[in-house]
Amino acid sequence: MIAVIAVALAIFITFFSEASFASIGSSLCKNQSDYNCYVVKRGDTWDKLFPNSQQKDLVMRVNRMNTRLHSGMRIAIPKNLGSADLMDYAPFPRQINPPGEKMILVSVSPSVLAWGAYNAQGVLQNWGPVSGGKGWCADVNRGCGTKAGKFAIYNKGGAGCKSSKFPIPRGGAPMPYCMFFHGGFALHGSYEVPGYNASHGCVRLFISDARWLNQEFSNGSRVIVVVRGRS
Repeated sequence: MIAVIAVALAIFITFFSEASFASIGSSLCKNQSDYNCYVVKRGDTWDKLFPNSQQKDLVMRVNRMNTRLHSGMRIAIPKNLGSADLMDYAPFPRQINPPGEKMILVSVSPSVLAWGAYNAQGVLQNWGPVSGGKGWCADVNRGCGTKAGKFAIYNKGGAGCKSSKFPIPRGGAPMPYCMFFHGGFALHGSYEVPGYNASHGCVRLFISDARWLNQEFSNGSRVIVVVRGRS
């Protein structure tokens, strides 16, 4: 059953990915019926642009980033921001064939960059932004893309979880609410989710999302990682 679900999700994400542009923000800005495109000006911050915390959170999630704004950036703002619901912007199907167990789907495709949590009945419960492994890591002199495939969580940590390897050579990089699913690959919270793949291979999440997933999913829970429609 998991294999069937993975194929179906891969087809859905492949279609989504093939419509990609230079960035998610640029892609969404093309959809002028649903989004306003804003070019960031000098001195702009998330808080200044969106004093309403719920609206700020939604715009950050839609643009897949929690990092500082910089002049010249383009961000997509839902036209119905005042009444918008995060689930309406999910890049995954709201319903899939029942997997029979809770599962986490992760897509590090540059045009998706999101995680989705499904219940055993196949209903999408929650979703949020991710940043996966970048193409090349100079400090280790190799590619460091996120591993695609079907995995299971085998070890979890709390707010104080840290990397034993990065930064080179001593480690210590914060990985709050880490959930390891394959070797050193983990889902974990980060304040550096920039709207593109930027990690050494781990899947960076918003801190609040990492905490939620850590609470909702136990060791043994299924994790499916998709890269450009492949798993």
